[in-house]
Formats: sequence, structure tokens, C-alpha cells
Amino acid sequence: MTERVDGSDTAASGTGTDTAAGAAAGPPRPGGGPRPRLEEVAARAGLSTASVSLVLRGAPGPSERTRKRVLQAAADLGYRPDRNASLLARRRSRLLGVLVDMRSAFHAELVEDLYIAAEGIGYDLVLSTVTRTRDEAKAVETLLDFRCEALILLGTEAPAARLTALGLRLPVVVVGRRVGAADLDVVRTADEDGVGQVIDHLAGLGHRSIAFVDGGKGVIATDRRRGYRGAMRRHRLDEHIRVVPGDHTEESGERAARRLLADGGRPSAVVASNDRCAVGVLATLSRAGVDVPGAVSVVGYDDSALSRLSCFDLTTVSQSAADQARHAVTAAVERLDEGRTEPREIVLAPRLVVRGTTAAAG
Repeated sequence: MTERVDGSDTAASGTGTDTAAGAAAGPPRPGGGPRPRLEEVAARAGLSTASVSLVLRGAPGPSERTRKRVLQAAADLGYRPDRNASLLARRRSRLLGVLVDMRSAFHAELVEDLYIAAEGIGYDLVLSTVTRTRDEAKAVETLLDFRCEALILLGTEAPAARLTALGLRLPVVVVGRRVGAADLDVVRTADEDGVGQVIDHLAGLGHRSIAFVDGGKGVIATDRRRGYRGAMRRHRLDEHIRVVPGDHTEESGERAARRLLADGGRPSAVVASNDRCAVGVLATLSRAGVDVPGAVSVVGYDDSALSRLSCFDLTTVSQSAADQARHAVTAAVERLDEGRTEPREIVLAPRLVVRGTTAAAG
């Protein structure tokens, strides 16, 4: 079901407050002594361990006076509930594994919003990263080793068949790209439409010679490249279609800009497949003395924190990171807690954000 909506390696962090009777936890005592146990809290408060457990779990039953006695005793001893012991006792980890590419500034924003969405409903995240020397397969295996109950894969480039196989093991939510014929949940923006909005904007400013710096071989890059070609044809600018190789780094943007300058026939506008690539284009144009946006307009994609810096003030396309994160967490938890089995695709509407790097064609 498709729903369109307008509008270092690994690290685990725990912020939950669940506990279990008899769980030993908390920070070491001053001087490095043993950690305080639930029984010690009970002895100090003069209550049974069952009563203490009820108070620390926030369960109904104990009086206000009893609650105060328990909390005071716990504070005096430096006792903290052991979240992991509680979850293991219930055979739940309540951990969502997140695959993230360290090379993507947009992924960093998504992770922050994922934390907010997950913690709000009692889940936490384990992050596993893709780097130049660490591939997706290794990163995913690490998440499975951490007993994550579901996976949220940001911008994965794995083949659909591999993702389908992974989805047979546990719930999988793919964020950012299409996945054809797979029993998975997908949360993404309509990338073709997003690039189309960029071309509409530039054509409305009188630009005709509009070059596109590609984002590589992945599905996301393919959709954005298709969006560029389709929009250029829609504006009857077929003869001006110009795709230059690139990827998701500033260096690729610099190379693409040098190529555009060296080839002659400099375009009046350059659209990059992502913000980092666009920043590389801006850097090369600046060194070459080309005024932006006076001589050349530049547009990125992602609306990352980088694009919002005043030194770049980059016109770009917003993917609504907060909405993507919320829908991704909701999809995973619906599978885990509500038993949903039908795959769902949420397609969010992208939004052009006009800043200071675009202007009317000269």
C-alpha cells in the first residue's frame, strides 16, 4: 500500500526507566565498591523488595508515603534501575537498529529526529555506520548482534532481493528510496518531483542552460536524475540537457564544476543531486571568480544543516527529516507492537527552499 503525504561504528544509548525486581544496577559506589542492589534499597526503606519494585516501575498500589521512602532510599544509595535486565526478562530489547552513512550530512539530521520519535514511545536506537571501509552488510550484522527488534535503513543501496531476505528475519523500514516488489515498509520523498520543482524554479527565472551534477549509481540518484531529464523536457529544454558525473561528496562537486568550466559553454545554472556536492560546486566557482548567483545559479538537494549556513545560503529541496523519522519509527513499532503485516510505502511531498544561490538569468 502506498500512501502519499503532503506536507565509529556502533553506539547504543539507553534512556528508559523500566526495571525488574531483583535487577542490580546503577553507578559504582564512591571508591569503586559494588553497585547497590534492589534488596539494599528495600532494607534501607524497611519494605519488601516487591513493594520497592512496584515503586521503581511506577506501578499503581503503593501509597505516596511509601513512594517517597523508596525514592529517598534509592537516592541515598545511588541506585538506578537496570533497563537492560528488565528488557531481557521480558525477552524484549526495545531497540531499533539504524543503518547510517557517515558521509551524509542529511543522515545526521535524520538520526537526531529518529531519537526524538523513538524515545517518545519508549524505544531506543542502536546506530551502525557505513564508511569508506565498512560496508552495509557488516553494519547490518552488527545491528542484528545487538538484538535490535527492527531495522531502519537510511539510504540503503542494497539490492531489493537482499532487503527482502532481511525482512523475513525482522521488520525492516527503508528510508529514502524506492524498493520494488518487496514486503517491506518504505518512507521516502518523491525525488523526481523535488528535482522537477527545482527546474520549474530555474526556468521561471529565465534559465535555459541548466546542468545537472549526478549523484552516482543508487536508486535515489537515479530518481533525481530522471526528475531532471523529465522536467527539462517538460520545459522544452531537451537540447540543453547536460548530466555531469558526481556522487555525494564535496570533491565530486568540485570536479564537476571544473569540468563545466573547462568544457566551454558555461551553464547559467547548476543543479546538484545533493547539498554536499552543491557545496563543492560553489567552492570551485568561487575560486574561479564566477559570481553566484549573478553569473551562475546553484541548487542542491536535502536541505541539510550545511545548506542553511550563512556562508552558503543554498537554495535546495527539503525532504522533511522530522516527518521521515516519525513515519519510519511508527512503521517499525506498528509491526512490533500492533502486529501489522501489510507492507506500507509513505511518500512525502518535497519542498523547494529558495535562498541566496539562485537569481534571474543574466
